[in-house]
Amino acid sequence: MPKACPFAIAFILTFQTSSEIAFSPDGKQILSGSDDGTVRLWNTESGQLIHTLEGHTDDVNAIAFSPDGKQIISGSYDDTMRLWDTESGQLIHTLEGHTSSVTDIAFSRDGKQILSGSFDNTVRLWDTESGQLIHTLEGHTSSVTEIAFSPDGKQIISSSRDKTVRLWDTESGQLIHTLEGHKDWVKAIAFSPDGKQILSGSYDYTLRLWDTETGQLIHTLEGHTHIVRAIAFSPDGKQILSGSYDYTLRLWDTETGQLIHTLEGHTDDINAIAFSPDGNKIISGSADNTLRLWDTQSGQLIHTLEGHTDDINAIAFSPDGNKIISGSWDDTLRLWDTQSGQLIHTLQGGKSYVNAIAFSPDGNKILSGGDDNTVRLWDTRSGQLLYALEGHTDIVNNIAFSPDGKRILSSSNDHSLRLWDRDSGQLIRTLQGHKSYVNAIAFSPDGNKIISGSADKTLRLWDAQSGQLLHNLEGHTSWVNGIAFSPDGKQILSASWDKTLRLWDTQSGQLIRTLQGQKSNVYDIAFSPDGNKILSGSWDNTVRLWDTASGQLLYTLEGHKSAVNDIAFSPDGNKILSSSSDNTVLLWDTASGQLLHTLEGHKSAVNDIAFSLDGKKILSGSADKTLRLWDTESGQPLHTLHGHTDGVNVIAFSPDGKQILSGSRDNTVRIWRNYSWQEALKEGCNQLQFHPDLVAPKNNKAGEACLKYANWEDKAKAEFMVRQGRAFVLQKEPNIKSAVKKFQKAQKLNPDIDLNPYTEQIDKDPEKVAQQFVKFGK
Repeated sequence: MPKACPFAIAFILTFQTSSEIAFSPDGKQILSGSDDGTVRLWNTESGQLIHTLEGHTDDVNAIAFSPDGKQIISGSYDDTMRLWDTESGQLIHTLEGHTSSVTDIAFSRDGKQILSGSFDNTVRLWDTESGQLIHTLEGHTSSVTEIAFSPDGKQIISSSRDKTVRLWDTESGQLIHTLEGHKDWVKAIAFSPDGKQILSGSYDYTLRLWDTETGQLIHTLEGHTHIVRAIAFSPDGKQILSGSYDYTLRLWDTETGQLIHTLEGHTDDINAIAFSPDGNKIISGSADNTLRLWDTQSGQLIHTLEGHTDDINAIAFSPDGNKIISGSWDDTLRLWDTQSGQLIHTLQGGKSYVNAIAFSPDGNKILSGGDDNTVRLWDTRSGQLLYALEGHTDIVNNIAFSPDGKRILSSSNDHSLRLWDRDSGQLIRTLQGHKSYVNAIAFSPDGNKIISGSADKTLRLWDAQSGQLLHNLEGHTSWVNGIAFSPDGKQILSASWDKTLRLWDTQSGQLIRTLQGQKSNVYDIAFSPDGNKILSGSWDNTVRLWDTASGQLLYTLEGHKSAVNDIAFSPDGNKILSSSSDNTVLLWDTASGQLLHTLEGHKSAVNDIAFSLDGKKILSGSADKTLRLWDTESGQPLHTLHGHTDGVNVIAFSPDGKQILSGSRDNTVRIWRNYSWQEALKEGCNQLQFHPDLVAPKNNKAGEACLKYANWEDKAKAEFMVRQGRAFVLQKEPNIKSAVKKFQKAQKLNPDIDLNPYTEQIDKDPEKVAQQFVKFGK
């Protein structure tokens, strides 16, 4: 059974639907991209908006931080990618070249290159510094759905609606392998952590694991009964996770391809999945509006994270695994605490769907992009909006922090990417060139390059510093909707609606190989932590694991009964996580391809998943309006986070793993934090300084008094938990009954205030409740 836990939403930050979210490398910021054309950067600790990066003219559907966190890349349906300075929020470059929407973007591991995939059937490799196109990787015959760099950056994979995965040489841009076998769109792809395998998930309900070097199929993972929407390798590469529209996640053993667990519980499509950084947990996000956190080892549900009011379509663990972020069609991001499953913040900034969210590398800021064409930067701790980055002219569909967290990248349906300065919120440059929606963006690991993927079927590689186009990667024959740099930044991986993945050489922009085999759109892709494997998830209900070097399919992870929405490797690469529209998250063993756990509990599609940094927890976001936190080892649910009023689209852990971020279709981003009662009190006092009107509207010194008397063990005279979107507050009172009366008066002024967890009992026997608080606090 999931562990009981208190839930408190510290902030509700409303904005457009978040399809992409990310933590910055240090976990201090969160990035989100939205269908309002904006990218938003938030402070993880406070939940405040730091920047709204504006400039895209359509949905931002792909975002990424550069490896150093100093830059953000965003890709949009406006055919462009935008490279932003994280600190100032300024646009650095607009990467243009794709002739249709950018579907996915990624930075190379060194950050010097950016990879993009597009509906224009191409993958493009860009120089981050100059914003120039390096290569256009052509070969896909339909939209590129996802892209990725291999861990060493020497290769790129892309997936497409043309049913193939393609492996490219990053330096030359030459095609190495075309991985064929899927019978429908390849929706998701990923390299294994060592880069030796490639995983793909497809609309044909299967995952396929390929050998990167040879391009040969290793395993076909079958079992899902619907589209495989998301796939992931565990951090150690030994397990594969897939999420499907069959409402289940499946965990597979990478080596054998065998199913380890089927994670059941979601009641709608699983849209996003992720392993925690340590691989011990799996997170899944679903159309049932919930996230589910699973224990990887057991496959048991740890938490069901509820609160979103619409589909969850993006999730992520923070780098340290202590936080989870989720994005939803309810137009919010939510930040959750992994340990307790508690909601830390709800991030809102407008009235539109949240498409993408991300933490800054240090976790102090959160970025979001949505349907209102705006990128917003928030302070994680306070939940305050720092900047609204405006400029996109269409939905912001993806966002990213640069690896150093100083720049923000956003992509939009306005065909552009925008690079912003995090600290100032100023636009550094607009990267233009795509001819259609920019769907995917990423910084290279060193932050020097930006990759964007577009509906124009191309990827573009940009110089992050100059905004110059380095390469236009062409080859995909349909939308590029997934991209990734390999861990070393030498390769780029792309996924496309042409059912293929393509691996590109970052330096040359040449196609290394095309990974084919998915039977439907490849929706998500990932490199394993060591870059030796590639993971892809597809609407064919499968996750596929590929060998990066050979391009061979290692395993097809089958088990999902619907489309795989998201995939992820665990931090050690030993496990793979996938989420699906079948309401489940599946945890797989990377080495065997076996399913380890099926994380069940969500009542709708799981839209986004993530592993915590230590891999011990999994976070999932679902269309069932909840987030769920799971124990990776057991696959058991830890917490269900409630609060969103619509589907959860995107989720993420903060870098330290202590917070969870979620974005929803309810127009909010929520931050969830694991508090001890003492920590809750301290945070409440801090928040009372920001919002003294919440409990003591006429007392401006309430925050000061709260801090002065903050001591749970000193009789705990009163405890005010502002649930559903505010803060924890304790105020010194002569007696508990007086405190209750003040609370009731304040509640009339602000109905959002609620007591937790003893709302009903406190009126009946306040002294007993106070004693319980003290006991619990010990």
